[in-house]
Amino acid sequence: MTIAIFGNTFRPTIIAQLKMLFQHFRQREVQLLLDNQLFEYFRANSEFQPNDLLLIESDDFQADLALSIGGDGTFLTTAARIGSKNIPILGINTGRLGFLADVPGDQLEKALDAILHNHLNIEERTLLKIEISDKRNMHYPTVLNDVSILKQDSSSMLTIHTALNGQPFNSYHADGLIVATPTGSTAYSLSVGGPILVPQSKNIILSPIASHSLTVRPLVIPDDWTVDLEVRTRSGYYQLSLDGRSTVLEQELKIRISKADYTIKVARQLHHSFVDTLKSKLMWGVDKRN
Repeated sequence: MTIAIFGNTFRPTIIAQLKMLFQHFRQREVQLLLDNQLFEYFRANSEFQPNDLLLIESDDFQADLALSIGGDGTFLTTAARIGSKNIPILGINTGRLGFLADVPGDQLEKALDAILHNHLNIEERTLLKIEISDKRNMHYPTVLNDVSILKQDSSSMLTIHTALNGQPFNSYHADGLIVATPTGSTAYSLSVGGPILVPQSKNIILSPIASHSLTVRPLVIPDDWTVDLEVRTRSGYYQLSLDGRSTVLEQELKIRISKADYTIKVARQLHHSFVDTLKSKLMWGVDKRN
C-alpha cells in the first residue's frame, strides 16, 4: 500500500501526529509519500528523521490513499492536488469544525488501524468545473466546495447576471454569489442562509450574499445544468474564489460553471455517517430546553 500525506504546516501539533504515523507504519508494508513542504517543516522541527520516505514535489504522483492532516481548508487543497487521480482522501482534523477532515486528532491511531484493515467507506463527491471566457489555462479549475463571486472593494454592490442552461434567470444585486456543491452546502453557503444537502444529492446551490432584494432566496438546481455568470461592478473588477483560491477578474470576463467529469473520493471510517457529522459538528436537533 502507498499512502500520500498532506498537512497544514501552520499547526505545530502536526509534528506529533506525523511521528505517530511514521512509527505506526514502520513495521508494515506501507510506502509513504510526503508532500515536500510538509517534509521540510517536519525536518526543521523534529529530531526524528525518517529515511524511508518518498517526496511529492509536483502533482505527478500516485497512491492508494491520501491523508489530509489539518482542517477542511487543508482537505480542499489536497483534493485539488489529487484531481482526477481517483485516490480516496481521509481527513484527520487538527482544525476546528471539520466536516471533511472529520477524524479527530486523538483518534489518529484508530484511523490508521482502519486503513490497514480496509475498514473504510468511500463516498463519491461531485466537483464543479470553472471556465473563464478568456480561455485561460487554470491550474486547478475545479472545486469541491464552492465558487464565490465577491466584491473587490467595499464601496458598492455587484450586479451578477445569471443564466441557467443558456436561459436568462436573474440579475443578483448583492455583495456576491456562492455556487456550491452538496459537499459545500455546510460551508460558506450555509453561513448566508443556504440549505444543507446530503453529499449524495445531484444538485447545485445558488446562494446570494447580502442580497438587496427580499424576494431573492437560495436556489437548488440539478447538477447537470450549466450556470453562466456576467458581473458588473463600479470598480470594473471582481473577485473569483475557488475553494478559497482567489483571483481578481475584469468585469468583461464571463464565467461558466458546470459539473466536472470526475469525482473526488472521500474516505470515512465505518459506521460514521453524514448524519453523525451534522449532530456532532452543528449540534443538529439539540434541544437546550429544560
